[in-house]
Amino acid sequence: MFSKRNLWCVVLMAGALLSCGQRQKPEVEAAVAKSGNPIFEGWYADPEGIIYGDKYWIYPTWSDVYENQVFFDCFSSKDLVNWTKHSAILDTAEVKWAKKAMWAPGVISKDGKYYLFFSANDVHEGEIGGIGVSVSDRPEGPYKDLLGKPLINEIVNGAQPIDQFIYHDPDSDAYYMYYGGWGHCNMVRLNDDFTGLVPFEDGTIYKEVTPENYVEGPFMFKKDGKYYFMWSEGGWGGPDYSVAYAIADSPFGPFNRIGKILQQDEKVATGAGHHSIMHVPGSEDYYIVYHRRPLNDDARDHRATCIDKMTFDKDGFINPVKITFEGVEARTIQ
Repeated sequence: MFSKRNLWCVVLMAGALLSCGQRQKPEVEAAVAKSGNPIFEGWYADPEGIIYGDKYWIYPTWSDVYENQVFFDCFSSKDLVNWTKHSAILDTAEVKWAKKAMWAPGVISKDGKYYLFFSANDVHEGEIGGIGVSVSDRPEGPYKDLLGKPLINEIVNGAQPIDQFIYHDPDSDAYYMYYGGWGHCNMVRLNDDFTGLVPFEDGTIYKEVTPENYVEGPFMFKKDGKYYFMWSEGGWGGPDYSVAYAIADSPFGPFNRIGKILQQDEKVATGAGHHSIMHVPGSEDYYIVYHRRPLNDDARDHRATCIDKMTFDKDGFINPVKITFEGVEARTIQ
């Protein structure tokens, strides 16, 4: 017959044996550092993201009325979570021919120099403006106007000279620039020091490569031997702004539209578009940097820069991007 004391001992032993077979759950789960969206404060649009060395860099447009768009800031980070602002890296005091509407930076490095291409003046036929080039010894500037005039001023093939993206093709070692607003996209080849354009093999300077539904904001990257060409669709001032893409075997196309991969989410934000892609070398980590509009805010210039993961299916097609408030987890570059 058990005494109360013996019964209590049996209960304790049974509890101990039971707990040995179970993993003890910590009282508080460790928080995972994430960027959050937007990733930095302020109204910033048209973000160009790029990796220089072991740092991520983002070069956006200051989103404001055209008369106030007279400078560029940029941001750098080692982990996608903590961002450092570099103010006024280029402005109209340096670019004498630019008076307003400086937007949509396109950036690249070459031979130890850093280049920032930009649009200015919202140029129309017969006006001074278009695509300019600036250069610096450091990614954060300050940048100096390389030419003292626009690189491209003219309206060719109906394309307003804005929204330039510079692409270095690893196969040919050529530097191409894709650009254009007003529903048309041109492709040109840059000379070695980015001071001018050189003809293609057929003698032409400009090639129109406009895909279906193209509006503006071209971007190119290469993956697994294929060229992924991307662009923005819809009205830049409205909620239906979005990003679509094509896949081609050549940087010249043809770029046959596959579909949208970035667009508004009625629970998160509207007007998700004008993007760029950052790919961590030697990995399958791709990040899409883009701007979007806060819910219930229809002010034309209220656009904020955000970042989310971009993934692919087993056949190499881009999966639709889920836009989030959380952003992405911290990721350093080795």
